[in-house]
Amino acid sequence: MAKVLVIKHGAFGDVVQADGALRDIRKHHPNDELVVLTTPSYRSIFERCPHVDRVLTETRPKAWKLVVWWRLARMLRAERFDRVYDLQNSSRTSIYRRHILQRAIWICGERERGEESALAAFQRQLSGAGLETTHTLEPDVSWMAEDVASILRANGVTGEYIMLIPGSSASHPEKRWPFYAELAAALAERTKYQIVTVPGPDELELSRSIPALALFDDAGKVLNWFGLAGVIRGAAYVVGNDTGPTHVAASLGKPGLALFGPHASPVRTGLSRARFRAIEAADLKELPMQTVLREMASDLHFG
Repeated sequence: MAKVLVIKHGAFGDVVQADGALRDIRKHHPNDELVVLTTPSYRSIFERCPHVDRVLTETRPKAWKLVVWWRLARMLRAERFDRVYDLQNSSRTSIYRRHILQRAIWICGERERGEESALAAFQRQLSGAGLETTHTLEPDVSWMAEDVASILRANGVTGEYIMLIPGSSASHPEKRWPFYAELAAALAERTKYQIVTVPGPDELELSRSIPALALFDDAGKVLNWFGLAGVIRGAAYVVGNDTGPTHVAASLGKPGLALFGPHASPVRTGLSRARFRAIEAADLKELPMQTVLREMASDLHFG
């Protein structure tokens, strides 16, 4: 039995998109031990992933933290990996390849310039190594979604609902479309659907500004990854910014819209999918609420 390492540090949306590649790597190594190296934030996700046997974590130490680097190198060398699939493909992982895990066979990749998506880059990387890439372009994270029926009841969700994802990484405020409150009010007036949000720890104030049900767990705390995925799975429709939970919606096959400013391309990010469409604007502040509402009306058939 060989020992296979897959490196995927993050971020959340990138972790979600790696599901299909992991599924194809697992198929190529059915009897080998498959270990993922990630950061502590995503350990619980990979521990639940059915394609993975074991998870290692590291904190991506700064160059001057020599003791932490020494511990990391010692941990990785002790594993004696036979093969490494580098799905992060960063300058940091190139150091691991050149200086820490030289004896392993490395399967590396590099994103081409232009509109190649992260998923297409994974496919090129794996197919170049001789793997069948049946699932790489179609990640499916249904294994992430918990049963949230009790959470929905406790929060007053009694029927079909539309989920809004108004947040994004705090370091990228330009990704936040500013008209979710107006959209929620218009949807409540024009449709039968309840409107919900699932705020993250730094989005509580934002959720209070939107006339929608903000969903929390039975203890009144923000939902974990798996509760979030469960709420997304049950939604009739999802509208979100370019952020991790929106990637979950696309990878669960939900119908919906992703809203993009000039920061990135929906094709390149992989969020432009069969049932999940994108609206692009030169500036999200200039994307009218009525435009988004009109697109939703054509999908959900309301006037």
